[in-house]
Order: sequence, then structure tokens, then C-alpha cells
Amino acid sequence: MHASTRIAGALTGLTLTLGGALVAAPAVRADIPACVQMAELAGATDSDSVTAACSRGVVGDLESCVTGLTAAGVAGGAATGACRAAAYEPR
Repeated sequence: MHASTRIAGALTGLTLTLGGALVAAPAVRADIPACVQMAELAGATDSDSVTAACSRGVVGDLESCVTGLTAAGVAGGAATGACRAAAYEPR
């Protein structure tokens, strides 16, 4: 019985520690506006397609994001940079 009390206490402490770390961690937000702006500066022609592509970059689908931006008139290197910007926290 004494060992089970220790285990329960240790598990409770671990749960509180991990839970506190999650609450204290800053929320990561994507930077779709930066992606859109970079794409527009690089020659994007369809803002709806650009926003949709940048939204795919947010979830880490870089290939789909680049393909979407390229179809919207953004050169390959600029499309890659814009898609990578989508995944980062705004500054």
C-alpha cells in the first residue's frame, strides 16, 4: 500500500509538471500574411489561390504549397521561400 501511494504521488507530480509546461509554452501561430505578401511581390496573379497555397504551407505540406504558388505565377525559389515563411510565427 505504501508503494502504491508513492507511485500515485510520482505520477501526479509528473502530470502536473508536464501540464504546466504545455500551458506555459507559447502558442505557435503561422504567418500566412507573410507568405501571401512574399508571393505577391514575386508576381502572384490570383490572391485566392495564393492564400489557399499558403494555408497548405502552414500545415507543413511544402510540396503542395509550392505547387499552388507556382500555378499562381510565383517562381519556384520564391514559392519555396514563401511557403517556408508560412510555417513560422509572425514577427
